[in-house]
Amino acid sequence: MTSAAGDGAQTNDDNARAWVSTLGRFAVATAVAITIAVTIAFLMLPIIALATYQPVHDLINGLGSQVAIDAIKVSLKTNAIAFALMIIFGTPFAYVLARWRFPGRSVVITLVELPLVMPPAVAGLGLLVAFGSLGLLGHTLSALGIDLAFTQAAVVMAIVFVASPYYLRGAIAAFEAVDQTLIDVAGTLGAGPARRMLRVAIPLAGGGLGAAAAVAFARGLGEFGATILFAGSFQGTTQTLPLAVYSLFDANLDQAIAIGVLLILVSAVILLTSKLLASSWRTSSKSTSLSLGESSTFAPR
Repeated sequence: MTSAAGDGAQTNDDNARAWVSTLGRFAVATAVAITIAVTIAFLMLPIIALATYQPVHDLINGLGSQVAIDAIKVSLKTNAIAFALMIIFGTPFAYVLARWRFPGRSVVITLVELPLVMPPAVAGLGLLVAFGSLGLLGHTLSALGIDLAFTQAAVVMAIVFVASPYYLRGAIAAFEAVDQTLIDVAGTLGAGPARRMLRVAIPLAGGGLGAAAAVAFARGLGEFGATILFAGSFQGTTQTLPLAVYSLFDANLDQAIAIGVLLILVSAVILLTSKLLASSWRTSSKSTSLSLGESSTFAPR
């Protein structure tokens, strides 16, 4: 009898512990679900509010206004130029930083990343004080007949200043992930440094470079603070899409929201593209190998 009573008590204790454990897991799962739901709701509600503020045909009509058209043209032109400059000059610069170790390298990388944490307004003020007519290089540039402040060139410079660190940071990581052995093999087969970069490193790091470029392009497209201080907001000349949203906020809220929705759609497409490129790069990096049958690719001709 005593043994049976003890077994029953033990069973009840086990059932109680199991119930408490189940209840605890349920409470944790509920808390996690609520946290996720609240976070997603907080992040998505402003986007949903913008997208549903007015009918779709009013959004389309808003994008057909002259202010919106001019802002789209300025944004596309200046961002295309800035993007090309980032790729042309940033790619070899990132390759050098990724593949070579030299004294002061960490300092150089820190300086490159500094604009990432610098307030955009401070970046614009710095550009104005450095390149404006009364700035550090203002008199020299004026003597050469060059006027940068409050021109489209200033827009390009502001975009490059704030967006290029995003590309450089991602490009450095992409090049560092490339197997050094593959680059060394190309060198033993006669490929020079430039050819090793162009024919080996860039193709292998292509997905990572593309993802970094997409993020940098998105950052440049949304640039506001540095642009308005260094280039101003002149319709058809320096007024980009974010600046148009600001200028229309009081004058025509519907048009401002239409431009805002356009920026959200473009940002979403760029974000999806960067994720796909990063995913394909990680997949290809794991499976890529250099066969001896391709040795003629790197041999001098």
